[in-house]
Amino acid sequence: MEKHIIIDGNTYDVALIEAAEKAVANNIYGKISLEDAEILLDMIKNGETYSDIEKATMAYIRENFRWVNQADVWLRTEVRKWAAKK
Repeated sequence: MEKHIIIDGNTYDVALIEAAEKAVANNIYGKISLEDAEILLDMIKNGETYSDIEKATMAYIRENFRWVNQADVWLRTEVRKWAAKK
């Protein structure tokens, strides 16, 4: 069962946010790396669809966490390709 968190009145996927928090905490530069992006993609692909909550959560993570540029571009591309097949 998915668990959600409410931040500023919006509903987000708590597991994705926790993964992003762990990623930046474990990175010397405090950024989400390509390896972290791969983990986030695997978490998204775990379900059959890219849910509205997952979309909102990823938008929140992109806006509120620092990213290695390559990781952000790669994840956006991979999510688009995967979601287009669904």
